[in-house]
Amino acid sequence: MMSVRPSEARGHANHGWLDSHHTFSFADYYDPSFMGFRALRVINEDRVAARSGFGTHPHRDMEIITYVLSGQIEHRDSMGTLGLLRAGELQRMTAGTGVLHSEMNRSNEELHFLQIWILPERQGLTPSYEQKAFTKEERQGRFRLVVSPEGKEGALKVHQDLRLYSTLLGKGEKTEYALAPGRHAWLQVARGAGSLNGVELKAGDGVAVTDEARLVLSATEPLEALLFDLA
Repeated sequence: MMSVRPSEARGHANHGWLDSHHTFSFADYYDPSFMGFRALRVINEDRVAARSGFGTHPHRDMEIITYVLSGQIEHRDSMGTLGLLRAGELQRMTAGTGVLHSEMNRSNEELHFLQIWILPERQGLTPSYEQKAFTKEERQGRFRLVVSPEGKEGALKVHQDLRLYSTLLGKGEKTEYALAPGRHAWLQVARGAGSLNGVELKAGDGVAVTDEARLVLSATEPLEALLFDLA
């Protein structure tokens, strides 16, 4: 069974310096039908204007994943971390018992990224940070594991029974994924257009998947997508 969350149905907030679309309820946007999917709590597609960003603010008891589509983001936090993420790079921050951080676009170009929140396996974890780059070649034409609970295959490690894959497909290209019995999936189209098991999708669309053993993602134009494999 597949249920599409169309791009245009998402919550939207434009603050001038920040243009944000919310797949699930977030901040002032509230829809009781879309509070998350399994352990996946937030997918925000954010565009941040040049020379602006999110000032220092707190988080706790959440796994936060940042996926940069274009531009660059400077991350600073109360653990002493200073990181610069560019397109193709991911960050995982375990907020745990509490952390302060800022996310700034100090460049002269717009920043476009996805911010993802995952409910952790338990509360009170020790805060930690990790970031990694994944090349286009690693992700082209296949689902590349980028986040997992074990950190296998060079993936970032997350404190939850979740595996996150990234893929890039050229026009006419496709890739497949076998979903194990009892598992669930969420596919988020970041850019481009295509279809999942024959269901047409465009940029910003999300799909909740249950009781589908085989997922076939095809591109009708160059496509970038994330696949969450969830308990």
